[in-house]
Amino acid sequence: MDRSKQLGEESIGKLLLKFSIPAIIGMLVNALYNMVDRIFIGRGVGALAISGLAVGFPLSTINMAFGMLVGIGSSAIISIKLGENKKDEAEKILGNALVLNILISLMVSILGLIFLDDLLKIFGASDATLPYARDYMKYIIGGALLQNIGFAINNIIRAEGSPKIAMATMLIGAVINTVLDPIFIFVFNMGVQGAAIATIIAQGVSSIWVLAYFFGKNSILKIKKQNLKIEMNTVKSIFSIGISPFSMQIAASLVTTLYNKNLLKYGGDLAVGAMGIINSIIMLFFMPMFGINQGCQPIIGYNYGAKQYDRVLKALKMAVTAGVIIATVGFIVIETFPEALIGIFNKDNQELIELGSRGMRIYMIALPLIGFQIISSNYFQAIGKAKISIFLSLSRQFILLVPLLLILPPIFKLDGVWITGPISDILSSVITAAFLYKDIKILKKKSRNNEDEKELELKAN
Repeated sequence: MDRSKQLGEESIGKLLLKFSIPAIIGMLVNALYNMVDRIFIGRGVGALAISGLAVGFPLSTINMAFGMLVGIGSSAIISIKLGENKKDEAEKILGNALVLNILISLMVSILGLIFLDDLLKIFGASDATLPYARDYMKYIIGGALLQNIGFAINNIIRAEGSPKIAMATMLIGAVINTVLDPIFIFVFNMGVQGAAIATIIAQGVSSIWVLAYFFGKNSILKIKKQNLKIEMNTVKSIFSIGISPFSMQIAASLVTTLYNKNLLKYGGDLAVGAMGIINSIIMLFFMPMFGINQGCQPIIGYNYGAKQYDRVLKALKMAVTAGVIIATVGFIVIETFPEALIGIFNKDNQELIELGSRGMRIYMIALPLIGFQIISSNYFQAIGKAKISIFLSLSRQFILLVPLLLILPPIFKLDGVWITGPISDILSSVITAAFLYKDIKILKKKSRNNEDEKELELKAN
């Protein structure tokens, strides 16, 4: 069966497993990039070095935002175009996505390196953590192109129906990073710089793998010279969808900066490091949900383009259910074993363990609801309703969170920082449920109309 046509013909459950499991593995592996760095740095350099990585995280998030702008935007449209049997248009989007990715990544690297120290101070670096943050981020931001090709273009591999190849891209990078990290940090005594160099080498290998796939014989879509010329209409279509995850990542960067500044004020450098560790642990449970999003996106997008609305509804229901289950498991693990989880990163600093354990328990108290919110907001992105997707994505990570971060910490100090997360999660889930309920009613109506038209055609024949 044609890899793209399977999206409209195979059972939804089988498709979701086929696409989501490789994506989940790939996303979990992707989470290991930051986690492995923090574990080795925490044990090999110290707690303050973890804080240095945490204050550099907003800059990494900004770079990832541009990768998502191009990668997720182009992959969503490619899924729809393949559903409409428009392969040539899909290849044009691929070519434009590659060029856009190169141009934007180079811009991020140049500006990021020029203003690196100033940016890190804005993001919450203190005199004690700035040297660690600088030593790490100068390599990471310098290699922005390698990260974004490996991430952004890899989304298109999944969109054309090759989830295992997309998974392999992330596996290759993570294995290389995990092997090189201890060598550079402990054997060559390179500290945080060694961790950064290991990451960039791993991302470089992943980028070569992705490009080789689209220049090879196994891909449905090919990178062609005539499609490397930027067309504004194509760029606009990519950005119209990609602006949702882009906005979410930019908002996440701003919110992380607010968190860092509040944590530094009410808890000190170790509180900043604790949040960095918490985010690494949380990603182990968020990444499977993002993997489900990536797995169901081509299924929902293809069937929406093919007007098979009953399959869209079934894919949505199964994806939401899986997301909630994963989030609930994460909630149980975090609430039961917080000290053990924090201790993986640094077992010697008791103050760091106590700060991180209490913070994580409070911060993730509404985790089961996040599973629903993340999957549901992605649904609107998959069907091309960018404005709704942007609003729902921003509601949880920015619109509600920023006012809470401005109001609660001055009143409740450090606990006020931790409690902002669950309050935002609860409110945004209610808002998302309202939008989803309305759209599901519309989809059900369209599905019934399609069935009525098929019955009329049968009777006419």
